Amino acid sequence: MARMVAVIAGVAAVGLLGVTYYVSSQSGSNDQFAQCRGSQIAGGAGQIGGSFTLVDGTGATVTDKEVIDKPALIYFGYTFCPDVCPVDSARNAAAADILKQRGENIKPVMITVDPARDTPEVMKEYTEYMHPNMQGLTGSEEQVRAAAKAYRVFYQKQPSEDGDEDFYLMDHTTMSYLTLPEYGFVEFFQRVLTPEQVADRVACFLDAV
Repeated sequence: MARMVAVIAGVAAVGLLGVTYYVSSQSGSNDQFAQCRGSQIAGGAGQIGGSFTLVDGTGATVTDKEVIDKPALIYFGYTFCPDVCPVDSARNAAAADILKQRGENIKPVMITVDPARDTPEVMKEYTEYMHPNMQGLTGSEEQVRAAAKAYRVFYQKQPSEDGDEDFYLMDHTTMSYLTLPEYGFVEFFQRVLTPEQVADRVACFLDAV
């Protein structure tokens, strides 16, 4: 377990480097969300996020426009993840509940990085358990790779130590991405934040729209 946690922590650091390559100070006052950001995106928030086509829990093909039909908190993970993904998904679900109590409606979304095992049915069962409004998305290897690339998400399969091809782990970035209709990606949140902290920061963006 300690080794696994160390690996995941290392991967989170790699993923963070992948994202923070795009993060730097940004001058100017044209950013309507400037007061809400924990960081500024070099070249604008359009450097992260973008169009994708995936498959939802019913087996229907959906695009980013259909997924981000309301403010969405997007997380890339997988259902066989032993500890990090359930904790992060539960955090995002709790933040959505806090915001609902404040009169705000956001959608938690989980996009798998393990489409070989995460079928639409598996994603549907997992996300419904996590939160009634959480949307689970999968797709072909190509579709998932394109979505991950758009959000600068790193992921990589780690072979099982005992050689069992059905039981393996996936290294992956552990950020959660706030996306808004008509704006797309606006901010990412690290997993160290509490549900309350995420809710407060999301609320700032919603107020600024």
